[in-house]
Amino acid sequence: MFSPSDLFEIPFGDWVDSAVKDWLVPNFRPFFRSLQAPISFVLDGLDGFLNAMPMLVFTAILAFIAWRTAGRGVAIFTALALVFLDLIGVWGQTMTTLAMIVTAVFFCAVIGVPVGILAARSNRFLAILRPILDVMQTIPPFVYLVPIVMLFGVGTVPGVIATIIFALPPIVRLTNLGIRGVRADLVEAAYAFGSTPSQVLWEVQLPLAMRTIMAGLNQTLMMALSMAVIAALIGAGGLGLTVNTGLGRLDVGTAMEGGIGIVILAIILDRITQSFAERKAVATPSLAQTFRGFFKPSRIAARTADEKPA
Repeated sequence: MFSPSDLFEIPFGDWVDSAVKDWLVPNFRPFFRSLQAPISFVLDGLDGFLNAMPMLVFTAILAFIAWRTAGRGVAIFTALALVFLDLIGVWGQTMTTLAMIVTAVFFCAVIGVPVGILAARSNRFLAILRPILDVMQTIPPFVYLVPIVMLFGVGTVPGVIATIIFALPPIVRLTNLGIRGVRADLVEAAYAFGSTPSQVLWEVQLPLAMRTIMAGLNQTLMMALSMAVIAALIGAGGLGLTVNTGLGRLDVGTAMEGGIGIVILAIILDRITQSFAERKAVATPSLAQTFRGFFKPSRIAARTADEKPA
């Protein structure tokens, strides 16, 4: 049966290969390599700090953070899970993976929140940005690992860069969604009282959109964790390297150790960040406090009546 490809074919793969190899890499590789400096600085410092911190101290700190943010149950799980990771011998890899994830999420927030704010303020910019985010979010990560290796080389930093590209879209989308979801009458009221656009952004829009932005940060974190194994294919270390080592040797136990470490880390970080997203902007009294408030005025009035002189 006839098809258009019987007449001619578009050499799309050859065009892309020529554009990357013959133009992008020779002309822009030094520029792209220079972009590694801030990422390498943050990653190396964080990795060294986390691996130098005693295991029990880090466990106590993270369990305390989990208790203050997500509750006692999450704190107990955090402590027991981190002790388990130390007992199975993957503590160092866990700290390296945590450093990679925190670095990637940090740069995603630094880039994604301002881009989301710009998208919320300009429909034209959003129309240009949306297909780019669609491509970043749907293209298989293995596709852009090849140009990343050609431009940045191999190692942990290129793995973090690949993670940033993959995990960036959710925080951009949800920052845009959160700011656009702020009620228009509140924004108009702020302008009516003489607020500048920057004051409206910082004092009205961002506080009211913070729950949505934190939900985007949580999704970015989860996507960054899902890249841990894939990033190890281009030289990144941590638990992803443990999984790939077990896969290469058909060692089920080693692969399971790395996999369970990623799962535990994902659960802990998800519960902590999700607690920030679920916090209410305005504290509301419970049912018991409401009933208590009904009787409090009557008690005060009765006490005042008793204290009045006859």
